[in-house]
Amino acid sequence: MGFLDSILGRTKPKQADLDALFQVPSAAITLQASLGLVPTGDGSVCYRAAAGPAFADAQTGVLDLLRAATDAPDVRVTTDGFGFTWLEVDRPPYDAQAGDLGALCTDLHAVNTTLEAAGFGPALLCSLVPFADSSGRRVGLVYLYKQGTFYPFAPAADGGQRREDLLEIQVRDTLSRELPVEQDPARWLAIWGAPGLG
Repeated sequence: MGFLDSILGRTKPKQADLDALFQVPSAAITLQASLGLVPTGDGSVCYRAAAGPAFADAQTGVLDLLRAATDAPDVRVTTDGFGFTWLEVDRPPYDAQAGDLGALCTDLHAVNTTLEAAGFGPALLCSLVPFADSSGRRVGLVYLYKQGTFYPFAPAADGGQRREDLLEIQVRDTLSRELPVEQDPARWLAIWGAPGLG
């Protein structure tokens, strides 16, 4: 940031560090040991789909890339009630002995970097890795592309538009040394109806 920018109060936004997604497998071990939360095996990337063939080609390229892998996950594209597009990646449920959360994080990283490289970085909103415990509680570990930080989102188990605030705070405090976690709960956006959290 230059001298003039500091005088005028302009700041550069924090850049996304998509490699932070590769820290999620280690954080998952901590969540399982501390709170009994395990990854569901699913994940997704949310973005604003752009009109036109360039974006359609980029999205098709991402899908083709994921489907071409030898251990290809199930992938699909859906649109939520707010008009945002979710590219969902479904892998088998996580198993501490055999599961590979790293593969899911690699898939999510590939979606983000491919769209970014095609010039659609500004359309990227977030990536989501859902977790659940034996009682059915669910929490999503959300990576905000534009902020470069993670935050927890835990919808109430009854399906209403309420949040499990205590669980979100517990996840934040548990992971604050492992991930770049957004500390201010006021910035933790609600993502009602997100894949894997319903």
